[in-house]
Amino acid sequence: MEPFVVSARKYRPQTFKDVVGQGAITSTLLNAIDNDHLAQALLFCGPRGVGKTTCARILAKKINEDGTELEDEDFAFNIFELDAASNNSVDDIRSLIDQVRIPPQVGKYKVYIIDEVHMLSQSAFNAFLKTLEEPPRHAIFILATTEKHKIIPTILSRCQIFDFKRITVKDAADYLKYIAEQQGIEAEESALHVIAQKADGAMRDALSIFDRVVSFSGKQLTRKSVTENLNVLDYDTYFTATDLILENKIPDLLVLFNETLSHGFDGHHFISGLASHFRDLMVCQHPETLSLLEVGEDVKLHYQEQSKKTQKEFLLKALDMANDCDLKYKTSKNQHLLVELTLMKLASITFDGEKKKSDFIIPASFFALEPEHNSASITKNVEEEQEVEAVVEDIKPPIESVEASKFEVNTPILVKKIQLKSPENRVSGLSLSSIKAKKAHENVKAPPAAQEELPKEPFTKEDMLKHWNDFVHQLENKGRKILASNLQTDIPKLKDDFVIWIELPNDTMKKEVEREQSLMLNYLKEKMNNFSISLHITVNEIVAKKFAFTPEEKYQKLREKNPAIDILRKEFDLDF
Repeated sequence: MEPFVVSARKYRPQTFKDVVGQGAITSTLLNAIDNDHLAQALLFCGPRGVGKTTCARILAKKINEDGTELEDEDFAFNIFELDAASNNSVDDIRSLIDQVRIPPQVGKYKVYIIDEVHMLSQSAFNAFLKTLEEPPRHAIFILATTEKHKIIPTILSRCQIFDFKRITVKDAADYLKYIAEQQGIEAEESALHVIAQKADGAMRDALSIFDRVVSFSGKQLTRKSVTENLNVLDYDTYFTATDLILENKIPDLLVLFNETLSHGFDGHHFISGLASHFRDLMVCQHPETLSLLEVGEDVKLHYQEQSKKTQKEFLLKALDMANDCDLKYKTSKNQHLLVELTLMKLASITFDGEKKKSDFIIPASFFALEPEHNSASITKNVEEEQEVEAVVEDIKPPIESVEASKFEVNTPILVKKIQLKSPENRVSGLSLSSIKAKKAHENVKAPPAAQEELPKEPFTKEDMLKHWNDFVHQLENKGRKILASNLQTDIPKLKDDFVIWIELPNDTMKKEVEREQSLMLNYLKEKMNNFSISLHITVNEIVAKKFAFTPEEKYQKLREKNPAIDILRKEFDLDF
């Protein structure tokens, strides 16, 4: 049996044209070679598996070609690779510097490829500076790293920097399709897209995953077999979940979530994938953003069909809910319940289209506009000119302040929903009829009681303090201890014209009391039978000094009473 060679090595690019997804960098390097404009120190940086070391090897071979070499010549004697992860000391760099002085025996250049250069120690970097800045004419250094930020600035300033980008899903899927054709494997396009998405921008990872799923599936590569082998949720799960959400089928949705968990997936994976699904549905609703959907053509059609069933408002709200659940998942003590609650909320967004509007009753004054506008004529107009869904119930109108003789009807009409046929049937808010209706409605209102008619029984300061303290006790019993504490800060004083005056230490307490003063005044007015009582609140800085709000202020207060406490704090090295 022949030894198996992994696809990442077997299909490693041998020329710049074979490199996937780095067209700008390969074109720049080719032009630099053709124009003899190549720098002597290059830095290749970018994520893993995007072609940094591959491009370095191709460049090292390319610059030594002169047309007289053999076809399979690799210039092995001119290329030196150093792994900085295991050779990161000053002695290793000194050994490298000694080799650099020797000119090449074959070819024009000696190329030194230092991989994972960010692993070099600080001393090794400093020892490398002079040689990197002024190397011999025959030496070219190519540094490769995944973490450019760990390289000292003096090294960066001596290199020509090339930033490699992540491989797109489309480019990775196309290259996997080419490899599948080379190996005689029938692969579904959507299956290759799943592999490319799982690789997360790394071509080497994509090839490793491809070898793994081929070993599992054989010559037939389907999306189902790929998702099963990679332990990722299939698109169909999210399509089904979205359909159940749109149909408000909460029980079926919870069962689907439980089945997903039984297959070994966790709730975080499910909810984050559902949020991504909502994002993809929103992308499908606009032709301009359709290119952002990185799936196969067959799956893209399914996305477009489902996006027609969803509204933009629903997707925005669903995205917000799913993202909120994603953020709270790690800190939640009951993660399973958190996801289930989010799913129930999602399935309730479109319940009846929107929240039901509350019923409203047409006011009786509406029927007093004109003599001919009785209940029969109104019903007739509604039936002829409007589409009405109404329920008429025989109930007594709860209006006691209006005389029955003013109206010709005894029952109001309870209307749930009225839809006009056209805007012409609506009545303007500035019409004569609306003005008459407004005046008639104001006339039937009961006039407010005059201020002079309200009781103003005199009371003493002792009575006021008694009821004040009773009110504070009631607040404490109801659990409103902050407001009760604020009211106990100062003893209220009684001024002329039934004005109660209280001084508070700061503006915050004043605002808290002012917010609830109507509740307190109503209590005092009722108890003392005096409706002319008012409350006057001021802030007194002298009073504020009596209260220690911070730990430091409390400590200073205690130290004033007992200076020995300061000795105690210093002796035991105590802190607040």
